[in-house]
Parts: sequence; C-alpha cells; structure tokens
Amino acid sequence: MKEQQVLQKILSKFPKKKILVVGDFMMDRFIWGKVSRISPEAPVPVVVVDHEDFRLGGAANVVNNIHYLGGKVILCGVVGDDEMGQRIMNELAEKEIETEGIFVEAGRQTTVKTRIFANQQQVVRIDREKTDHMKGSTSRSVSKYLFKKIEDSDGIILSDYGKGLLNRKLIRAIIRKARESRRLVMVDPKFKDYSVYRGATVITPNTKEASEASGIPITDELSLERAGGKLLKRLRCNALVITRGEEGMAIFESHQEPHFVGTVAKEVFDVTGAGDTVIGTMALALAAGANIKRAAELANYAAGIVVGKMGTATATRNELIRVINERP
Repeated sequence: MKEQQVLQKILSKFPKKKILVVGDFMMDRFIWGKVSRISPEAPVPVVVVDHEDFRLGGAANVVNNIHYLGGKVILCGVVGDDEMGQRIMNELAEKEIETEGIFVEAGRQTTVKTRIFANQQQVVRIDREKTDHMKGSTSRSVSKYLFKKIEDSDGIILSDYGKGLLNRKLIRAIIRKARESRRLVMVDPKFKDYSVYRGATVITPNTKEASEASGIPITDELSLERAGGKLLKRLRCNALVITRGEEGMAIFESHQEPHFVGTVAKEVFDVTGAGDTVIGTMALALAAGANIKRAAELANYAAGIVVGKMGTATATRNELIRVINERP
C-alpha cells in the first residue's frame, strides 16, 4: 500500500474518534490596519484600523482543529463571566460542539490575546488574563466532570498555557486515571519542571521549552539529540516530539534512533496556533491506530497548511487529503 493510501486510511478513521481536550480556553483577537504616519506624541506608528476579527485560541483552538479534521471532541475548561467568555461559548455552540464541560467562574478574566497587524505585519500583542488557580468550587466541578469523561474518550490532550487550570495535582491525577483506563495522553507542556508530566503517552515541547527542561542549550542537531534523549529517559513517556518551527519535528522513542520530520510548508505567513494543530492532529491519528512517526507526518502536513494562513487557523480534513495527494 502506498504511503498516501496509508495516511488516508488513518484519516478515514478520524470521524469515529473522540478526544477529550483539557486546558486553557481563550480568545484570539486580531486587529488589522495600515500605517501611513508616525505619531507626533511618541516615535510609534499610528495604525488606522480596517477591521477586526475574533478566533478561538489556546485549548479552544485545539478543539477547533479536531472539529475541522472530522473528529469528535469533549471539552473541559474554565472561562470568566464576561463578554469574551460568552463569545467562546457562542462560537463553540455555533459549530455544534457541546459546551457542558466549560465552567464559568464569576469574577475571572477570560484570557484574550489581541494582536495588532499593520500592512500584514504584527506590530504588538496585548494580553488580558488572570493566571490564578481556580476557586475551590470550580476545581471540584472540573474534576468531577473530567474523571467521568476520560473513559468516554479515545484519548486526552492536556493543552497547558499556564493560565491556572492545569495544576500539578490535577495533571498527575489525569495521567494516572488515563493509564488505568488505557487511554493515550498527549501534553503540550508549560511547567518548567517536566516531572509533573511523567508517564504521559506523548509530550510535545518546542525547541526552547525542551532546552529549558533538559538544561541543554539546543544549538544544533547533536545538542537536540542529547536534550531529547535526556528528557525521554527522565519522563518515561512513549514518545517525545520536539517541534522545531520551520525545521519540522524531532521524534524520540525508547531504543530507537531519533527520527526527523522535515517541514512541508510552502510559505510561512503566521505560526500562531500551529502547535495546537500539531497536537490535535497527532492525538486523532494515534487514536486511529497510527504509529508515532505517521501521526507526526500527518501533523506536519496539517501544520504546513495553517502556517500558510494569517491569524489563528485550522486545517480541514479535505485540505489535508489534498496536500497528501500532492506529495511526490
């Protein structure tokens, strides 16, 4: 069977797979405009706004990617009782994605990342967020819902953006329960102490995160291999996937040589949210029976699609099929 056929067979199983996404739900706001002059008040450009739009971000973008790839998704997260929290709920509902696992906490600021673009280039990013841990009542509601849903899923994604949902105790409990239930757990890490993720199925740090967690400055392929090998041994995960931006990915598995996946992006316009696309695609592929190398290959194709779009973007199942068919 040709490689394209193998990948398409994996893709055909996506609609039957259900992924539980646990993490920090946020809204990405984009303001688009033009610059024609410098402010007389300070040496900064004056951006004349043309239009703005809002897109699901963080864990909500992981959900969005799984949805557009044809998979089923269960959500678990927290938003504030504010306009942006309601907007997230509304957008998910419009896509007919069940929102019962999104808990609204009074007085909490829903995370909003505002990116201002002028002449197609990002000028500045403004973040509004609250990173405190959840209130006790919210935490109990989240835990009760979460542990009821783990066995209903084919796999779990921990989409950690450090905004207060995934604390050490909850992460350890999720991994323990998932292992008992024989469910895969994929982690997009944020904690500097990676021991909290020990025992997860796959962990997907970027180069900077892997360098900090391993204590090895990654400057070339040799230092990358040393850092990846050290983390894999320490974390006892099935695989470690280091995402390398425009250089693709590096996959580390026990008793195997590192495997490198080159980028397939033809043009890179914006890398916002590409990591969300990678982890969502890989989780679906692994749940569909793919090995880690083929899952990473599919995720790489999906990432190549989204970085060719401006703003937080998704790859659809049809787009993924098309790029697979176009491969030499």
